[in-house]
Amino acid sequence: MDRSHLAHLAVFSAVAAHRSFRGAAKELGIAPSAVSHAVSRLEESIGVRLLSRTTRSVAPTEEGRLLLERLGPALTQIDTAIEAVTESRSRPAGNLRITAPRFVTDILLAPRLGEFLGLYPDIILELSHEDGFTDIVAGGFDAGIRLEESLEADMIAVRIGPELRGAVVATPAYFETIDKPLHPRDLLRHRCIQRRFSNGTFYIWDFEKAGEKVFVSVPGPLILDADRPTIVAALAGAGLAYVFEIRVLQELNEGRLVRVLEDWCEPYPGPYLYYPSRRQMRPALRAFIDFFRFSE
Repeated sequence: MDRSHLAHLAVFSAVAAHRSFRGAAKELGIAPSAVSHAVSRLEESIGVRLLSRTTRSVAPTEEGRLLLERLGPALTQIDTAIEAVTESRSRPAGNLRITAPRFVTDILLAPRLGEFLGLYPDIILELSHEDGFTDIVAGGFDAGIRLEESLEADMIAVRIGPELRGAVVATPAYFETIDKPLHPRDLLRHRCIQRRFSNGTFYIWDFEKAGEKVFVSVPGPLILDADRPTIVAALAGAGLAYVFEIRVLQELNEGRLVRVLEDWCEPYPGPYLYYPSRRQMRPALRAFIDFFRFSE
């Protein structure tokens, strides 16, 4: 079948429904002359006159009525298919891949994932844990989550969490044999639990106070790659740990951990979700952003 017939058949059906070339043109948003041309092309192509035309009226011929009887269900199916596609584009659905540091999932995402997936049951959410900045386009991700300092300038960023603050902690027993550090450089004579990122680099402990920034490559006999094991190791007396304050509030309140260098741990903006463009944003990603967007 000549595929151009599909457009001409739709025009013919509109003319027959309105009994008017002008009525069909208004419905289809095209010129009356284009409507007349489409019907004439269809009639010439199949060799059958489909409409009887007078100066006052337009009506299907017998052949035209027969075609309309067969054509109606087919056009209805086409309309239904188009509506289904349009609905799927506007409804949050499908796979959604997000790359994020594990601490973001633990602190911000995991506690609310049940509610999010309950609201959007047609979304399949995949969270991939990485520490370094990830090329989300090359990696096939819809978006990534990182701290502001890790974002590239060409990315669109949406803040999804509150301010964060670091905490240097150890057990009370640890400080029974060594003085508490008063300056970040004092950490060089302490046992510190080091952190290796997924890209192989070590975390350099960073501090700030009254505009002064200090970076310390801490020593220590233990290297870990996640917050939770680091906290457990600190509770077991392995040494000083540098973790997010929010992760150890209970341990600090209970006295199982003691905090040092608190005046050197200034708060900084929380994590941001980043993605490359607002154009043609998938409904699933829009739903994720709107749900997890941070508001003061």
